[in-house]
Amino acid sequence: MRSESGIAMLTISAEIMGRIESVHPTLLWDQNDVILIDSAYPGQLPLIMQELLKEQIRLKDISHIIITHQDLDHIGCIPALLKELDNQVEIIASPLEKPYIQGDRMLLKLTPSAVEAAVRSLPEHLPSEWKASFRTTLLNPPRFSVNKTISHLEELPFCGGIIVIDTPGHTPGHISLFHKRTQTLIAADALRVENNQLLFPDPQLCSDFEQAKASVKQFLDFDITEIICHHGGSYSNNVRGRINELCSSN
Repeated sequence: MRSESGIAMLTISAEIMGRIESVHPTLLWDQNDVILIDSAYPGQLPLIMQELLKEQIRLKDISHIIITHQDLDHIGCIPALLKELDNQVEIIASPLEKPYIQGDRMLLKLTPSAVEAAVRSLPEHLPSEWKASFRTTLLNPPRFSVNKTISHLEELPFCGGIIVIDTPGHTPGHISLFHKRTQTLIAADALRVENNQLLFPDPQLCSDFEQAKASVKQFLDFDITEIICHHGGSYSNNVRGRINELCSSN
């Protein structure tokens, strides 16, 4: 039986580039819709399906997918998911991220030099064929159509209301989402949790770190009781106080 909260943080864990890495898409639902927010790396759709089953939700129940931004660990499973669903699902994203998601522009962080650096960082013991396949995946990232674009402070009429918050900095068109009914912020990569502490995103992974820090100030406008970060998971310890600390240190 599905839980009554209508929200679940998924945990997708696998070995990536020689180490175990976990990411945390979010699932929202009500009587009419099931919303998946982001996905995981390419090839991890079976792990997402396992997480859905824990909430008694089938893949075919998903009606909408919201993509917070273009990074590979957020869009990676979507083409495989769409194939399973015969494309009968609405893809929602910000207008700034749309051309990257659709493949009209190359993903900002997958420049040729970045791809080669990623390949060089792989463990030496991996077969050359595996490394070549990894390079090919990075040079040919997933792409799919965005059906609907959304704007800052727009309220989506799903699952008790989802407010869109433009949070540029990690990428230029990054968005976060506030689920009104549970007072949960789905921060995506606008924040991260590390060693049980809420932190700004990694500066090395931001298109504009100063902009990313400034974006966090907006969260003080919302009555947030829990934050779900794509990296690190859930944080609920004096949320407003911790956001104030981060903004004050900026």
